[in-house]
Order: sequence, then C-alpha cells, then structure tokens
Amino acid sequence: MAPPRRTAGLALLLFLGACGFFQSYAVEVDVKDASNVTCLYAQWMMKFLIKYETNSSDYKNASLDLTSAVTHNGSTCGSDTQAALLAVQFGDGHSWSVNFTKSNETYQAEFITFTYNTNDTAVFPDARRQGPVTIAVKDAMHPIQLNNVFVCHHTTSFEAENVTQIFWNVTMQPFVQNGTIGKKESRCRADTPTAVPTVLPTAANVTTASTTISPAPTSAPKPAGNPVTGNYSLKTGNKTCLLATVGLQLNVSQDKTLLINIDPKSTRADGTCGNTSATLKLNDGNRTLIDFMFVVNASASVQKFYLKEVNVTLLNHQNGSVILSADNNNFSKWDASLGNSYMCRKEQTLEINEGLQVHTFNLWVQPFLVKENKFSIAQECSLDDDTILVPIVVGAALAGLIVIIVIAYIIGRRKSYAGYQTL
Repeated sequence: MAPPRRTAGLALLLFLGACGFFQSYAVEVDVKDASNVTCLYAQWMMKFLIKYETNSSDYKNASLDLTSAVTHNGSTCGSDTQAALLAVQFGDGHSWSVNFTKSNETYQAEFITFTYNTNDTAVFPDARRQGPVTIAVKDAMHPIQLNNVFVCHHTTSFEAENVTQIFWNVTMQPFVQNGTIGKKESRCRADTPTAVPTVLPTAANVTTASTTISPAPTSAPKPAGNPVTGNYSLKTGNKTCLLATVGLQLNVSQDKTLLINIDPKSTRADGTCGNTSATLKLNDGNRTLIDFMFVVNASASVQKFYLKEVNVTLLNHQNGSVILSADNNNFSKWDASLGNSYMCRKEQTLEINEGLQVHTFNLWVQPFLVKENKFSIAQECSLDDDTILVPIVVGAALAGLIVIIVIAYIIGRRKSYAGYQTL
C-alpha cells in the first residue's frame, strides 16, 4: 500500500475515532459439551441498521451495536443429526442466532435469526410498533470443510425487512473435533491474500468475553476532481421501477477534510420500489453504503415525489469495520410531479450532519412510474434553468442604463444651473 494513501486513511480514522465512531464490541463465545471441551467457537463483530416507523407515521433509522454485556444462552454443540446453534443476547431484549448443519465432511450456516426490541426507547424513540420484532434470513455461506476455521475480515452485509446486518472480523467453527480448534482457515471471498491474518483462538475455558476493538488503519479512495457519473436502476420482476444517473462525492470533515468519490464500476445498486416510497441503496465495494429514500406527497393538489432521507455508512476498507454511520430524514429535495423525472446537472450538496456532506453531479432520477426503461420528461432544478438568467441579466443591464441616464441628467442640470447663476 502506498504510504501517502495510508497516511490519509490513518488521519481519517484518528479524527473519526476521537468522535466516538468506534463503539462496536467484539464478542467471543466458547461453547462446551458435556465433557467440558470446546464444541463450538466463534469471535466476530456486528452492527445493525434498522428503519422503523414512529407514532407520527414518519420513519427513522436506528443503529444497534453489541454491548459489552453479551450472553449466549441456548447455544448448543450439535451432532451428525442435530444442528449446532450459536445464540447471543444483548442490550434491552435484543438477540441474534445462527444455526449450522453438518453433511458428510462439511458444515455450513443455514439460517440467521435476529430479534430487536422496539421497547428499548434509547435505540427506538417514539416507535409506533412496540415489542420484539423477529426476522429470519437464509445464510449464503458455502460449505466449509470440517475442522476448518471460517474466517472473514472484510464486511459482509445484507438487508431484509428494513434491517441491514453488517458483520466483520469473523472467526467461527462449529462441530469442533476433540475440543481442538482447527488450524486451517477457509476464507470468505472478500478477503485477499494480503488481509491481516487471524490469530487462531485457544480452547481456554471462556464462555463469553467482550472487548472494545479499534479497527486497523485503512486507506480511503483518493479523489481526482469531480466523481464519475454512474447509471443505476432497480427492477420489479422484469420491469424497471427506478432509474438514477448521478456522480457522488462524500465530504467528511472534522479537524481535516477528506473527499471520497464513489466509483460506479465497483458500486452495486439494490433497494425497493413501491407506490408511495422507494429506496435506492448503493454499495461501493463494501466500503461505502449510501441509501436514498424517496416518497410521494399525496396531500398536495398535484402529486409529487421528493427525496426525504439519506443514510451513509463508511466502512474500513482493510477490515470492514464501521467507521461512520449517519443519516438525515428531514430532506425535501429533488421534487417533481409524479410520472416525471428530476434533473440537476450542476453540483448540489446534501447536508447529512455537521461532519458529513454528499455532493451530487449530473443528477437525473426517477423513482416512480418508469415506462419502457426510459426517463420521463425532466423537471430541472433552478441551477440548471438558464432561461431564468436571461431576464435577470437583461433587467440588470436596463437598471444600470437607467442609473447612468439619471446620473448624467442630474450632472447636466447642475452644470446648466451653475451657468445660469454666473450670468
């Protein structure tokens, strides 16, 4: 890694760390069998981003991290015929679990179950739905050779039912044989040969341990001028339901300012389309996650859509840990009549918070009623409307000419009066 880029990344981590962004905890679970030897071992970090409805029918985003106090009640070893279960409980009624099955000489994760409790008012203030909410998703983990340790330093994230689950620094092995953790690693695809090696765990008699971990220094993309414009789209079945063309740049500032351009070549588009709301989720190579939420204003005489919310999560490129997570759900921008598109070629700025801005370039977006995979008629922003400048310039010129004429008239009158006085 080039020294200048490493220095820039380190500076970013230092000032973000000083602001308290590194609040995630690592959890370590060592499950014992009846003979008091290790049968399941895991160490990992995770974070949850949750969108929930408030009593005012608005939507907010909550960030849920592991706390320092984690229990693992219900975790089981598993066998040839019974699945192994890794289960943890944390915070005010939150829990997470994953089960593993064994087949011949391999094992793999099957389902991940996550329960969050909206009665936790510190995390979910003013939540309309009260009580625990459970979601279950199928894990995409490939089969791993028995007695191998599954390792994934980089970020893995997926979304289901308004919940984004983010994992990193994972070391995991179910069905441990003879109480000895395997010495051979099976790496996830995101990890590269240059990734920081994992220190293999020992089979010490530890049930649950939690320590605060600061991520290693990372490098941030080095921008060169304005960002490249990317083309993104979403589909419902075979039908395109959202179109977006935009160049994106993050402005992260604290003691120093860092500009990060989003690279369309490495950015994946995902999200949801609906009749009254749509969300475009952009993932720049598991380094930057940006969500744009659009809604329809049905109360107006003419139905319009507008950008209501933007969420940004900045990840450590080296180990995938969360550096920054911020959102603003009070926007009322990029509005256009329903069925039309919105365009703004000039640079615009979205203020997420005091330390984070999103700059957009060459924007063209249509989140609703897309027909034939094409943008509809565009309503342009005032910055692009050159027709407004013409009357302004002409008016200013006329005003200046009138002022000159008036001044010349006054001066002429004064000279005429002075000549008359001398007679």
